[in-house]
Amino acid sequence: VSAVTFCGSTLLALDSMEVPPAEDPATSMKFVYHSNAQTNSILKTIEDRCPEIAKTYSIGRSLEGRELLVIEFSNNPGHHELLEPEIKFIGNMHGNEVLGRQLLIYLAQSLCSEYLQGDERIQTLVNTSRIHILPSMNPDGYELASQRYSMSEMGRNNAQNIDLNRNFPDLTSVYESSSIRVAPETYAVMKWIRSIPFVLSASFHGGDLVVSYPYDMSKHPLEHNMLSPTPDDKVFKLLARTYAKAHETMSSENSRCGSSRSVSQKGTVNGAQWSSIAGSMQDFNYLHTNCFEVTVELGCDKFPPEEELFLVWHQNHEALIDFMEAAHRGISGIVKDEGGNAIPGARISVVGIRHDVTTGENGEYWRLLTPGIHVVSASALGYTKAIKKVHLPQRMHTAGRVDFFLQKAPLDLDTLDPENVTDSYARFDPFNQYERYMLMADPSQNREERLEKPWWWSYFVLPGGTTPTWLLRHY
Repeated sequence: VSAVTFCGSTLLALDSMEVPPAEDPATSMKFVYHSNAQTNSILKTIEDRCPEIAKTYSIGRSLEGRELLVIEFSNNPGHHELLEPEIKFIGNMHGNEVLGRQLLIYLAQSLCSEYLQGDERIQTLVNTSRIHILPSMNPDGYELASQRYSMSEMGRNNAQNIDLNRNFPDLTSVYESSSIRVAPETYAVMKWIRSIPFVLSASFHGGDLVVSYPYDMSKHPLEHNMLSPTPDDKVFKLLARTYAKAHETMSSENSRCGSSRSVSQKGTVNGAQWSSIAGSMQDFNYLHTNCFEVTVELGCDKFPPEEELFLVWHQNHEALIDFMEAAHRGISGIVKDEGGNAIPGARISVVGIRHDVTTGENGEYWRLLTPGIHVVSASALGYTKAIKKVHLPQRMHTAGRVDFFLQKAPLDLDTLDPENVTDSYARFDPFNQYERYMLMADPSQNREERLEKPWWWSYFVLPGGTTPTWLLRHY
């Protein structure tokens, strides 16, 4: 796989006085906390300053009607481009954890200014990726927290008092009854995740200094904290290490703070081993989409003094860039039939990893992988399977291109898996889990408990062992 030249002495004299250039209001960083209105205004100003690479759009509104505004960066903003990975950053999921919100505002400003200044690294990143930034998922909570300059947990939850990071369907979800209230902010993000083929993501929190990776939900029968690795544990560890190592202090033992100290390793930790929770956003991303998400805890002070904001930006700037570049690790490609037609909904499997990704509407896929040799296959209903061996070197700056061409094959109805049959490709969610979850919160619908087990069920069933019905909270 693959000088200004100056003409007169007067000008020279002025130059020697070192008059500072006029600040660009779109890209000049102010290390103070911004209100919700100020944040949206900054994003709109960036869009006006960098219209060739930046575009804002809304994914919905909070319970109290505040806009959930996203800014994206791409050399073709507003459009998905074939084989360009989609990356997202989400901040302020907990309203009183404010560093992520500020960090993402500064990131948006820096991407605009550094691109215009000709920074080759930033230009390459923007030209080969599509980067989406949501500074605040919980603007209502922030509004409350900012009034109290949060010395407490005030503003952590949304206006319904829902913890948004316990509100997503995950290992414990059963699609029945109306026992779970789904926040409008959660709905908006779920719909957003389903509408774009995200590859890599990070959510920013406060209260510790560590990068947490899935699973967040322990497999312990009593839900005690316990290591709960995903089939892609090696990939997640690599992603977490990428951020922690590039951060100025996170990987240092002397900088540890918070409850993760006893279980974290060089600034990274498995979520369930640290603090088992159900309904987390990073578990939802992994279980229900093709996206790999980690949670970045930015410091033990959730709402630090403004004097610390410059230091936080300085500590995280390189880590943010390194992490985005990690979206180009592994392999990507297109799955087509013999006639050259794209095959949407094809499964990309890797030997030894019991977690597949699926191709998008244009037959494209992205598969994050660690360096080494991998045996990869592509399969789709009505086609023969194709298998390839790929070698990924240690330092890759672009994903290896691995395309597959599948031959038509007669349909064997006797061996057909009904879970894999869909009339049409459901965008990035072949099993339509999102629609089922939406129905769950609709009291007008009469629903029966789902009898079939989720696709991940077999991961937790040991041959000859007890059926783990405890995974389904209301089983």
